[in-house]
Amino acid sequence: MNILLFPNPVLREKSEKIKDITQKTAGLAASLEKLLSANKGCVGIAAPQTGKLQRLVVVDVTGHKKAEQQSGQLILINPEVLIAQGASENREGCLSVPDFTGNVKRADGLRIKYIDIDSNERLLETSGFEAVVIQHEIDHLDGVLFIDRIKNSRRDLFKRKNY
Repeated sequence: MNILLFPNPVLREKSEKIKDITQKTAGLAASLEKLLSANKGCVGIAAPQTGKLQRLVVVDVTGHKKAEQQSGQLILINPEVLIAQGASENREGCLSVPDFTGNVKRADGLRIKYIDIDSNERLLETSGFEAVVIQHEIDHLDGVLFIDRIKNSRRDLFKRKNY
């Protein structure tokens, strides 16, 4: 499974809600988990980044230096933001936009509802870095990239440094 790169038009499409969680859904989630762990420093990935227009993301900020709240690995199916509170600007990057990072303003706190891989409806309250990552991944489900949220590209868009 490959990561689609900007400007691939599939990245701009809105994903379909998942009606039933099947073996195919579980397989997609497992593939996304593998991609997440295979890409050093990656904390989230959305199905559309692999060309699958389904509302499924995997997030895991465990051990990340910016993550105060860590809920472990999350498989979020049909995630929906119920409450977004506060705002701060953070530097973001993306596997689908590998050459750039940028400063993006997002909510500091979130309450979301989603379906887990076992078909249970869940609520999650999170804040800080984990909340930012979840918002970034939900944007992918709606065909939005972090570069779309940058207000001033001269000031807030940067060539990615290779370490």
